[in-house]
Amino acid sequence: MNVTLRPATDADLDFLHRLYATTREDELKQVPWTDEQKAAFVSQQFHAQHQFWHENYTDTSWDLVLLDGEPVGRLYVARWPDDIRVVDIALMPEHRGGGLGTRLLRGILAEGDASGRKVSIHVEIYNPARALYERLGFVQAQEKGVYLLMERYPAAVPA
Repeated sequence: MNVTLRPATDADLDFLHRLYATTREDELKQVPWTDEQKAAFVSQQFHAQHQFWHENYTDTSWDLVLLDGEPVGRLYVARWPDDIRVVDIALMPEHRGGGLGTRLLRGILAEGDASGRKVSIHVEIYNPARALYERLGFVQAQEKGVYLLMERYPAAVPA
């Protein structure tokens, strides 16, 4: 499994839109909207999120996750003086639950350990990925409405 990252470009927006739509599928099964209404909602939300993140996160890498050269996800990471913020990590459904997300996050945690910075992430309270973050050592730092800010402080580096 050859996993690489590359910066996302405007040419990747269609893939990123499809990826985002997969993250909203379960939620949208609960509403009595037509397929057209759901598609319009997803499109509006995707573009609003994309714009917000690019306007509000500095020093951020906006990367596609590639598996054997094919896009399978996104990994957005802001690197600040005292904090490495995982802005977003998302994988296509067929690549969830197989260890790829864990592998990506462990790389970020190693970066945090090496640089002495905490790693943080916002997660919806009922998001199943929360269990993964807890297994990797993240703890709840704040509750903000339906979101939790979770943090993982760097492991002690031997002298």
